[in-house]
Order: sequence, then structure tokens, then C-alpha cells
Amino acid sequence: MKVAVASDHAGFPLKDRIIRVVREMGHEAIDLGTCSTEPVDYPDTARDIAGALQTGRAERAVLICGSGIGACVAVNKFRGVRGGTCHDTFSAHQSVEDDDANVICLGARVVGASLADELARTFLNAKFSGAERHVRRVKKIQEIEAEGFR
Repeated sequence: MKVAVASDHAGFPLKDRIIRVVREMGHEAIDLGTCSTEPVDYPDTARDIAGALQTGRAERAVLICGSGIGACVAVNKFRGVRGGTCHDTFSAHQSVEDDDANVICLGARVVGASLADELARTFLNAKFSGAERHVRRVKKIQEIEAEGFR
């Protein structure tokens, strides 16, 4: 699987670690920056992640900011992108299994490095269930999204 990874300056300390986890799992990691702790606005990194997903350059993504929340809000503004802020393993796998999420948003100031590794692994190992009720709900999300772009 091709996995895009990006962070703002607050998430930068976790980014290389997450890239290593992605590669250790046998996936291709696409590093979309940032490359330092110099201030970067998370909406810009969210745009980069969304672009990678929308063009097919990546199938899933890990987006890291300070809380995980701002990046999540921003990335969910893009068509076809479904991201969730996850600070526990249940949310990390459930977001994919039930909601077909393609982005996990992590808060570097909220989770420690070991938990971030575990969350990324859990998210990337999860598969959409395809259960009728989940397919129906994701379709409704897509319809709402389409309404917003009219």
C-alpha cells in the first residue's frame, strides 16, 4: 500500500518514526514534509495529503499536528478524504472498518511515540468491513459531501 505521511512543525518529531513504521510493515511511505520544526500551517499539510489521495498517489495517509484535531478538520474539507483523529487503538481500526477512513490524524502533543506507532499499525492493518450498514452510511457521507460542493 502507498501511504502518504505529513506533519506540521508540531508533528515533525513523530513523522520520521511513523515513516519507519510504514516501511517496516512493508508499505511504501511517501514523505510529504515538513522537514523541520520551523512553523508550518497544518491546512497546507492537509492539502498535500488530500492531493496525494485524490490523485491516487497514496491509498491511505497519516497526518500529524499538535492535537490531531486541526489537521483533521482541514483534511476533511477535501472531496473523497475521510479522516479521523485517533488517540486509541479502537478508534484507529474502527475508523477504517466502519467508516472507510483513509487518513488517520495524530496529535503529537497528545500521544507518545510508542502509542503513535501502535495507532499507525492498527490503522494500516484495518480493512473496511463492507457490511451493508457501513456501505450505506459511507454512501450518505459521500452524498453530503457532493451537496457541499454544489
